[in-house]
Amino acid sequence: LLAAGISSTPVTLAAKSLLRGGCPVVVAPSTNDGLSGSAAALAALLQRKHYYFVPFGQDDSYKKPNSLKSDFTQLPE
Repeated sequence: LLAAGISSTPVTLAAKSLLRGGCPVVVAPSTNDGLSGSAAALAALLQRKHYYFVPFGQDDSYKKPNSLKSDFTQLPE
């Protein structure tokens, strides 16, 4: 929804409000279709100003080949 500019939930409304004020939005993707259906939306947000991503990667390449999860251990305290 964020990539399409749609604000239909409290989370997307809050994100758009932050962006309107020039504040950063932190995104932590964890999804079962990150390397399939959601890939285009994630790619669009990765290119946009004021979006910052928690480091993420493939969850389990054998059991869940399309799944992504964020690595919160890489965030500072």
